[in-house]
Amino acid sequence: MLLKILTVLGLATFEIYAAIPAGFAFGLSPWIIFFASFAGGLLGVYVSAFLGDKIRSVFYKNKPKKEVANKKQAMLLVLWNKYGVIGLGFLGTFLVGAPISIAVGAGLNADLKKLATWCSIGVLTRCVLFTLIGFYGLKLF
Repeated sequence: MLLKILTVLGLATFEIYAAIPAGFAFGLSPWIIFFASFAGGLLGVYVSAFLGDKIRSVFYKNKPKKEVANKKQAMLLVLWNKYGVIGLGFLGTFLVGAPISIAVGAGLNADLKKLATWCSIGVLTRCVLFTLIGFYGLKLF
């Protein structure tokens, strides 16, 4: 049981979209899935935020060609230009995940405390929403 919970937590550190279905596949309680995925998501946010300088150095060390970088980050740059830190933190968490949003925000010299706060709110919203969808979706079958 502990290994299953730690697996959900570890998956949520990188991607909540994989963690919540894995929790349901393991047969865990929706409450355990929610708390494990939320804890893992927050762990991913704060590890990314506190290692932001190292993440930025990795991105700029092996900087891809300008055309490739623009294609990959175009959606996040639109969020940044239109909504600022809130858009990148909250909406970016839904679209590409919190660690990538933090990494892009670090590259754009965003205030990492505000960005981490909005990413945390996005992780909470995402965990609640997808756990409810998974729980009630399984009730249909």
